[in-house]
Amino acid sequence: MQIGFVGLGSMGAAIAMNLVESGHEVQVFNRSPGRAEPLGKAGATVAASPAEAAHLVDVVFSMVADDAALTAVTLGENGILAGLRPGALHISLSTIGVDTAQALAALHLDAGVGFVSAPVFGRPDAAAARKLFIMAAGADEHLKVAVPLLEQLGQSVGIVGADPSQANLVKLIGNFMLSVIIETLGEACAVAGKAGIDPTHFVDLLTNANFNAPPYKIYGAMIASQQFQPAGFSLPLGQKDNRLMLAAAEALGVPLPLASLLHDRFLAVRSQGIGAEHDWSAVALCALTEAGMRKDARRP
Repeated sequence: MQIGFVGLGSMGAAIAMNLVESGHEVQVFNRSPGRAEPLGKAGATVAASPAEAAHLVDVVFSMVADDAALTAVTLGENGILAGLRPGALHISLSTIGVDTAQALAALHLDAGVGFVSAPVFGRPDAAAARKLFIMAAGADEHLKVAVPLLEQLGQSVGIVGADPSQANLVKLIGNFMLSVIIETLGEACAVAGKAGIDPTHFVDLLTNANFNAPPYKIYGAMIASQQFQPAGFSLPLGQKDNRLMLAAAEALGVPLPLASLLHDRFLAVRSQGIGAEHDWSAVALCALTEAGMRKDARRP
């Protein structure tokens, strides 16, 4: 199949490479051209703009950081919509807000092209290993095209509904739940450490008992050791998703006390100079610092 791919960050590059290795003809674009070089060497065509990446393809994927980036690569004379032929399909893998997804779905409908939201759960290593968990939503006719491709990229594809924005809401809810796990682990390690229990041993004990699940194992090890680099999912992106979750809940009239707590935790840890080079699990440093258990108060 002829496929376009826009956005070659850590996640996007791994997913695009899997499409190339699956035998598809792939046209790729990234704002920083150097990110496209490995794909070009693997057989992909490097495009000069999102419109060129979308030109004459059956499907174009996008995987960018946030709402503003997706809007920028989709709209305008050099955007994805300008390049897509009528009847083609845009699959957005990005974690974006509900309002943005709804607006983009309407614009695609007006342009006569399909739009599917398919945000993913998983870190770059999972993307490379085709182990992502994918949430997809869109019209049935568009999902019939999207799902077989998505199944080549992950270990499961969950169908959320016909409204693309529903998939984005499910992804935001999932990230909210993960952020609560991170906060809980930070507080738990602070208590255990203050009592003289080695946090790494403590996490090993619990993740081999009732908490034997990947989020507890992955984030527990990072928090216990206070090693938050390299970032599998950066702190500013986690903060962004928390903000989008609160906005979606407010629009629905649903209070989220824990998300509000995490909002303040993100602000507090960012005020300490902890930024994009750190994993979002570094938000646990708030609990560790308050308990006097941070290894180095000057550096994470």
